[in-house]
Amino acid sequence: MTGGTRRDGTAREEERPPDEEQATQEPVPEGERAHEEERPPPEPGGVRALAGLLRPRVSPGQLIGGLLCLVLGFAVAAQVGSNERDTTFATARQDELVGILGDLGQRSERLRGDLRDLEETKARLERDAEGETALQEARERANTYGLLAGTLPAEGPGIELRIDDPGHRVKALDLLDALEELRDAGAEVVQVGDVRVGVDTHFLDDRDGIRADGRLLASPYRFLAIGDPHTMTTALNIPGGVVRTLEGAGARVLIARRAKVTVGAVRSP
Repeated sequence: MTGGTRRDGTAREEERPPDEEQATQEPVPEGERAHEEERPPPEPGGVRALAGLLRPRVSPGQLIGGLLCLVLGFAVAAQVGSNERDTTFATARQDELVGILGDLGQRSERLRGDLRDLEETKARLERDAEGETALQEARERANTYGLLAGTLPAEGPGIELRIDDPGHRVKALDLLDALEELRDAGAEVVQVGDVRVGVDTHFLDDRDGIRADGRLLASPYRFLAIGDPHTMTTALNIPGGVVRTLEGAGARVLIARRAKVTVGAVRSP
């Protein structure tokens, strides 16, 4: 019934025919209607949210965090390996540890013994080297003293001085001057005739000739001197020197340089 009222006193709405309701709706353009027809039906809200969460999103902070986690993982793995090696002693029984410690102690003692042996060997070698050096120096000094004292034979470069005295006018003083001139010129070893010259060698005139250290020398008088040949020859030939004095006494003087002069005469110790 139209225009009537309900029992609760409210007026009932008048029923409109379907044609009138369609006439009251706004017309939709054909383009928008086609677009709405092509649009896919909307997805349920839960599926869309889950797909958004599952979509991969990588930011710089996440990349750095991943690298740090990788480095930390390597460090943890290395530490675990080290701990596994260290657990060899941690898991050993007491008797095993005692055996290991005893073995280490024996090795340490052997090493200390080897070290002591090496130190003793080093000290012995040093003593031997010092002793050998000292012995060599002692030998050199003894050789030098022997040459100076005339108790050892010698050889080396030098000269031979020959004095012929046919008129027997050469005196002991002339031979002493010749010896002193040779010494001043650097002669290290000197022999006169068969006499080895020493620090206390002396010459004396005798009716039979000239004596050197008590032994008779006969003309020609022969000096063997070891030293620099040039220096000794120059010293003997200086004007007014030994050679001129001997020649003035009627003697004939001959000086010969030698690359090797051998002095075999020795003095009694």
